[in-house]
Amino acid sequence: MNEPDSSSRTPRLSAVLREGEQVTALELFFDLVFVLALTHCTSLMAEPASWLNVLKGLLVLGVLWWSWVGYAWLTSVVDPEEGSVRLVMFAAMAAFLVAALCVPRAFGANALLFALAYGAVRVAHIGLFWLASRDDDALRHSVRGLAGSTAVGVGLLVVAALAGGTLQIAIWALALALDGAGPFLFGADGWKLVPSHFAERHGAIVIIALGESIAAIGVGADSTVGTGVVLGAILGTAVAGALWWLYFDVVAIVAERRLMKAQEGRERNEIARDSYSYLHMPMVAGIALVAVGVKKTLGHVGEPLAAVPAVALLGGGAVYLLAHVAFRWRNVHKLSRQRAVAAVLLGLLAWAAVELRPLPLVTLATLAAVLSGVILYEALRFPELRQRIRSLPKGGGIAPG
Repeated sequence: MNEPDSSSRTPRLSAVLREGEQVTALELFFDLVFVLALTHCTSLMAEPASWLNVLKGLLVLGVLWWSWVGYAWLTSVVDPEEGSVRLVMFAAMAAFLVAALCVPRAFGANALLFALAYGAVRVAHIGLFWLASRDDDALRHSVRGLAGSTAVGVGLLVVAALAGGTLQIAIWALALALDGAGPFLFGADGWKLVPSHFAERHGAIVIIALGESIAAIGVGADSTVGTGVVLGAILGTAVAGALWWLYFDVVAIVAERRLMKAQEGRERNEIARDSYSYLHMPMVAGIALVAVGVKKTLGHVGEPLAAVPAVALLGGGAVYLLAHVAFRWRNVHKLSRQRAVAAVLLGLLAWAAVELRPLPLVTLATLAAVLSGVILYEALRFPELRQRIRSLPKGGGIAPG
């Protein structure tokens, strides 16, 4: 019997390059792990609510965000449901889940386990990228640089697990900064991505973050659903709806078209890195901070809101809007003055809330009013522009306004 031709054998390890634009079911399934991670990050910030815990929660969120971003880039190169990638994705999900479970004690008893689980997530990511780049020298060069910054970041988290107090937090911050700066320092020439898919993936993660703000209503609500809780639920939904509107009504559409029209290669990769990998982080962080404030509001509707949740609620809205301002500037080089003004106003209101300590529903209603005011202003000020943007087909151009 003749031996089969070795060239016809399917490799034991394979990665099929992505061809379609649609986000796959496995990618959405993978994102569900981020739901748990985000829930634990907001819980870390809220229980108990303190400035130190808010800092810890944001650091953990930043680290986990960076690992999710890596897989968004990966699955814009390879098909996650073909070859060996599917199995590795499941393994990465398991490691990501372990890391998410460690979040509440990521600076304590589970610090080392978190670092090791996070390291496993990143190793799987680098391994798949290495496999996908075997026939692409430029991509292989970029993967080498990413592997270096990843090793530094993971190594520092392991070191931080052996430290404590202020030193531990400082090492975490350094790990996040060096790991995140990697793609900026070693260049963007070699990466590849499918623009529509990449934008949709980040839109989905914004939806997931907004889902956490909705879940915070249920988690924070007292077992007795009285008038205050009902009003809080309505206002909380209004805030979440406004956050959704501010992103998806026009901003996401313009950004996706800008990415699609960018020249393939360095220009497109740098826009994707800056607009999505970097600037979506403060958007998600802002939503998470709002969720902390909403959770505390629904838990204590009849008592003055403490300083930390009050600042988280209004300051989170400010961070979200400022991220939008930077996002728009990066994509179309125009300043959104109304969103910048609203962000400054929310910052001032956060300071006033600390000084005056109004009832939580008043603070929540204030946030809803400011966000809704921005939406109303833009709808009345730019009606034709908005309609033109929303009516254009994908890749059909970018309105300049």
